[in-house]
Amino acid sequence: MNTEIKEYLPLLIPLVIAEFALLGYTIFHILKHNTYKHGNRILWLIIVILGMNFIGPILYFLIGKEEE
Repeated sequence: MNTEIKEYLPLLIPLVIAEFALLGYTIFHILKHNTYKHGNRILWLIIVILGMNFIGPILYFLIGKEEE
């Protein structure tokens, strides 16, 4: 089983880094801004953190982020 995991590491490491970078930027953006198209700050923090696997941050930028 260890050899199977080692085969996928070159693919998984960049995905994990991208996921955490997107999550960090999204949380930063939520905390920095006060207005949202739908919901409020607490709701979006919960959605983004629980839906961490790219889905939560992408949902925020598609339907939650207020245009500046």
